[in-house]
Amino acid sequence: MGKIKQSQVYLLYGEESYLIQENKNKIIQQTLKKEDQEFNISQFDLEETPIEELVTDAETFPFLGERKIVIGEQPVFLKAKPDKLSFEHDVDALLHYLQSPAEYTTLILVAPYEKVDERKKIFKALKKHGEIISCQPVKEWDVSKWVDTIANDLHISVPENLHELFAQEVGTNLLALRSEMEKLALNVGEGGVVTRELAEQLLSHSAEASGLKLVDAVMERDLGRAIRLFKDLEKLNEEPIALTALLASQFRIISQAKVLKQKGYAQNQMRNYIKAHPFVIKMALKRERYFTLEELNDIMTELAQTDHALKQGKMEKSLAFEMMLYKLIHIKQNQMQSLS
Repeated sequence: MGKIKQSQVYLLYGEESYLIQENKNKIIQQTLKKEDQEFNISQFDLEETPIEELVTDAETFPFLGERKIVIGEQPVFLKAKPDKLSFEHDVDALLHYLQSPAEYTTLILVAPYEKVDERKKIFKALKKHGEIISCQPVKEWDVSKWVDTIANDLHISVPENLHELFAQEVGTNLLALRSEMEKLALNVGEGGVVTRELAEQLLSHSAEASGLKLVDAVMERDLGRAIRLFKDLEKLNEEPIALTALLASQFRIISQAKVLKQKGYAQNQMRNYIKAHPFVIKMALKRERYFTLEELNDIMTELAQTDHALKQGKMEKSLAFEMMLYKLIHIKQNQMQSLS
């Protein structure tokens, strides 16, 4: 993240809390000396405090030093349908302030909402007299860029061939990504290089990522690894019924990707037929080549039968799931033997 354009008024909006925090910190660092930050930053929760109180504070001279920062969180009046509060915001007070903001004050409004109503008079005034910074969640295909950015900030190196692992394990939550990379930085030290072994060992594991790993264990006919992954997920209180559904979802997308690929569809065209994120389709295309359509059909049948058995309570859940993993891997082995 580069330097933020200097302004007297900022609006940070979006649902990515990491970007909101990073931008807020940058504005503070650019505006106030470290020794002035303790006394010259005031914060208001605008779900509990009328906007006119924030405006009064913004117009008041700094207690110490030459500049001050006033932060207003949750400006509900920027929503298309504002939340009902026990009081009404006098938005005109803010509109009047924006015409001539105090030279000694930097005002930051933080709206952690997916959308703000850009048709509103107040939004247009903020856009005209201030800086609007979007802090929306990042896309899967941008994760690689953020891995590089955060690694650079932490003075460590993460090889490009590990970026997919981060996208798979951590996803697009930048706060979580930063937290995971800080753990890695503590292990490798300044200037260190993250290895695959260390990354796999330390990264927090999401259920969806582990679902993909179970797919890979079946693909590689590695029953031991599949069972270990299942045991790890059990410790995280993941239910066999939910894991069966997760595996079925993964294999269904792999099967759809294989059929569409055989019909000559490109990856970007598949989005019209497969109701999944482009990143998920990309991962499915990496895996479809390891399965025949017959194998995928047999696997889906086995998953459906296991799902039925689990819901009927015909067998102890953990045992039923382990038996299913054994059968999935043997579907793969049997196909290999029949081809040889």
